[in-house]
This record gives sequence, structure tokens and C-alpha cells, in this order.
Amino acid sequence: MAMQALPDISAIRDAQKLLAQYFGPTMLRPAPSLSRPDSEVFLKIETSLPTGSFKPRGALYALATNLRRGSIEEVTASSTGNHGAAVAFAARTLGLRATIFLPEGANPVKRRKIEDLGAAVVTRGSADLAGAFQLAKEYSSRPGIYFLNDATDADLPAGPGTIGLELLDQLPGLNAVFAPMGDTALIRGIGAAFKAVAQAVRVIGVQAEKAPSYVFSWREGRAIPTDTCDTCADGLATRTPEEGNVAAIRKVVDDVVLVSEARMLDAIRHLYIRENVLAEPAGAAATAAWLDHPQPGRVALLVTGGNISDSVRQQAGI
Repeated sequence: MAMQALPDISAIRDAQKLLAQYFGPTMLRPAPSLSRPDSEVFLKIETSLPTGSFKPRGALYALATNLRRGSIEEVTASSTGNHGAAVAFAARTLGLRATIFLPEGANPVKRRKIEDLGAAVVTRGSADLAGAFQLAKEYSSRPGIYFLNDATDADLPAGPGTIGLELLDQLPGLNAVFAPMGDTALIRGIGAAFKAVAQAVRVIGVQAEKAPSYVFSWREGRAIPTDTCDTCADGLATRTPEEGNVAAIRKVVDDVVLVSEARMLDAIRHLYIRENVLAEPAGAAATAAWLDHPQPGRVALLVTGGNISDSVRQQAGI
């Protein structure tokens, strides 16, 4: 199971070719306000992609790959928002129906995006992502439905793995990358890309202190669930790790860091005021980690999403 959770380099290159039909590489730019005498910091900005986050990379690749294997009538997903919007986008792009299961208190900005993309939304009875997953799983047991589950889909991580290949093209001499960890598909993809072609690059995973399940699991070498995942970073709100994903991140992630709610709000404010970049909490988590744990050399911070709710904008003072 662990090996399934990591894409091989041929799948990541296949994803790069497929995704190039729909969008180009995202911007990498220097971040002078974050750089230090011993470190040069760059922002890899994923917010320009359709739906405003990195997630369409994985959803579009996984759905297209599975359509090649056989017919699909409807695609489903459980999500706190960004993955759901990406699946809705992929379904619309490839001409399929989509039903997205969200927690009851889902980010309204993300929910609106999903609805605008033509997908049906179900929230009834889902207190959190684990509840939404259960409902999605039950609904998806019918024939003709493909449940595109962010945490366990074997094809999906190759999509975000393309970020790793783009970074290597855009930034020669890259030393380290900070990446947020929610369900870990992003960091599994990026980590697999680096370990295949640039093993010296350090991969540092970031989670919220209030949703630390994968950090605890990475440290202990086994899946450690948490009772809650009550963080403003809905994109990091995972409390039930998958054993296979834990084994995978221990192979490709060099270090892990936890960030506080206050630090993520600091990072949102810093990116907005000093770098003119709008990020949601999960999208600012890598920057929050950098503020507390700077590394020497050439460093890339992933800005993975910009779908920030009005309430979090108010908290951050922007």
C-alpha cells in the first residue's frame, strides 16, 4: 500500500504532459521581504490555477486517467472545499456530472465556487471532513460512480508532483521546499518528484498545531488520529491519517513543522502587505513555517491556495 501512495516519475511526467493541455506552469517569484543574508526565498504561487488552488493538477489528471480506463457517469468527492472545487472543474472540463460532499460549516467562498462550476453539493449530516467522507463513500457505492478521494486515490498525487518538476526547471540550485500537508497528496507527489531526480532538495511538511495528525504520524511511524482538527486552515483539517500515506511521507519528507493559528494569520498578512499575494491559511502555512524555521540556501515556499473566507480576512486584518 505504501508504494501505491507514491507516484513514480513516469506518472508525474505523464501528468505534466496532460496538464499542459489545460494550463501552463505557475509563477515562481522572489520574495525579498522573506529573504535573509544566508537565504534566498521564492514563492511558488498556485493561486492562478483554475479554482484558485493547486488542486486541479491532481483532480484533472486522476479523472482523465480513469476515463481512459473505462466509462464514468458521475464523479464524487469529499472535501473541505478546494479539492471539491477542483473535482467540479475537472468534471466540467471532461463533460461529467459531479457531486461534492462538504462539512456543514464549509468555507462559503469554496462552496460557491463548487456550485458555480455546476456540481451538486451535499452537506447534510457532515460535522467535519471525516463525516463528509463517510457520506460520499456510501453514495459512491453505486455503479458508474468514481469516488475521487484526495487522500487515497492512487493516480492523483502525480498531478501535484508536477510542481516539483516545475520548481527544478524554474530554480536551479534549489535547496529546500516548504509544503503544507493536509491529506498529504501534495507532499507525496512533490517528494516523489524530488527523490527521483533531485535527492538533495529538502522537503519540509507543514501542518497546523490544531490539526497535527500527519506530523505526529510522521514522527512515530504509524497512523495517529486526533479527536478534532479545529483550525482556521480548512485545507489542513485532517484528523484520520491513512497508514499507507504515513509510510509514504516517511520516505520522501525530510522534516515536519507545526504552525500556530496566530502564525498563519501573521503569514497571510505578511504575504498580502509585503508581497501582494492573497493566501488562505493553508496557502500561507509554508510561509508561517519559514517565519519560525528559516533554512539557509535557495528556498521555495508553496502558496497553495487563495480562497480565503471573509471571517479569516478580518482576523488577519486585511
